[in-house]
Amino acid sequence: MKISVEQKKLGEPTGDNLQGKTVFILGFGNIGIHLAKRLRPFDVKILATKRSWGRLAQDSSKSEAPSVENGGYTDLVDERGNHADILKFASKADIVVCCLAMNSETIGIVNNNFISVMRKGAILINISRGGLLDYDAVLTHLKSGHLGGLGIDVAWTEPFDPDDAILKFPDVIITPHVAGVTELSYRDMAKVVGDVALQLHAGKPFTGIEIVN
Repeated sequence: MKISVEQKKLGEPTGDNLQGKTVFILGFGNIGIHLAKRLRPFDVKILATKRSWGRLAQDSSKSEAPSVENGGYTDLVDERGNHADILKFASKADIVVCCLAMNSETIGIVNNNFISVMRKGAILINISRGGLLDYDAVLTHLKSGHLGGLGIDVAWTEPFDPDDAILKFPDVIITPHVAGVTELSYRDMAKVVGDVALQLHAGKPFTGIEIVN
């Protein structure tokens, strides 16, 4: 688009659309849930994996997300699975969005095997933690053209080297870990800190806290 503006061209480049696409949400926690809610109006097919869907039913009673009991997740997810299904779902998706928490079991989970089974030209997005993606695998599949695009708000090291080889590809977009940097999120975080301080002072058990890494 920048080139078209500079060259005074109109109607170029031809864009793509979300309608009709299959999106795989890898890690259907609170972020994955709200992502699915925002994707639904675009008429996409949503696949999602989570370690325990039963736990999601319990967690939903403490959040603003729709509950399993009232059919909310039936409306949000077309096909759901667990860790054993990630390669199968990856092979079906046009877009894979990584929303997992990072731990000893998930670090490097998007590896060579994972990206290899993705559709040629599929897009990979990471909005969780940089270490979930295997750097060498991502670079290899960008070079080969198998990976159609990469969008990341998190990187393997932060701040990320602006001269890194991955950023040389035109189909890579990186933002400097700002997905949660908004006035609203900062106000919400301040409220949580204040509420916890009051609970601590009153000797009450903590509520309204979500631990992330």
